[in-house]
Amino acid sequence: MSGVRAFHGSGATGRGRRAGGEEARGLRHGHVGPEHLLLAVLARPDDPVAAVLTGMGLDHGAARRAVVRLLGPGDDAEALASIGVDLEAVRAAVESAFGEGALDPVVDEEPGRRGWFRSGGPKPARSPYSPGAKKVLELSLRESLRLKSGEIAVGHLLLGVLRVEDGLGLRVVTDHGLDPVAVRQAVEAKLS
Repeated sequence: MSGVRAFHGSGATGRGRRAGGEEARGLRHGHVGPEHLLLAVLARPDDPVAAVLTGMGLDHGAARRAVVRLLGPGDDAEALASIGVDLEAVRAAVESAFGEGALDPVVDEEPGRRGWFRSGGPKPARSPYSPGAKKVLELSLRESLRLKSGEIAVGHLLLGVLRVEDGLGLRVVTDHGLDPVAVRQAVEAKLS
């Protein structure tokens, strides 16, 4: 892994991870999957790799609609609103009575241990990244190494999305009528 920048939180992959999280939050999904990383790539229309997909007819709006079609809206806010319940007003009322973050998930404390294996605090919260998203990040590193790029760019992230065969990112691409092999070749040409 030496010689490759940007895997742990900096550069394109760090931005992609953060942007994937923003896409998931915007859709009110409780996880970040390959589909959210694809949306993060498409949210950068000025990037030449995103232009490959938009040139083939898949833009951010179309991909976002496909993700919502496949996963649905992330919570029941719309359903509750249809019967007159304002979820944000409920949240505000609960937080004013019980404090900010009262409805946030609680992180369980690890049971106390003795001796050498004692833990010094609460367990870390579960990662919002799905196994598929983690695989995309790993494969983006592999793609960067394979292409001898020296860094992980947005294109490597997209190549990772295309390699996760059971991921919704790839499904969005294929459901839109795009050939993943053709997309891959066009992306690799941009990265060369």
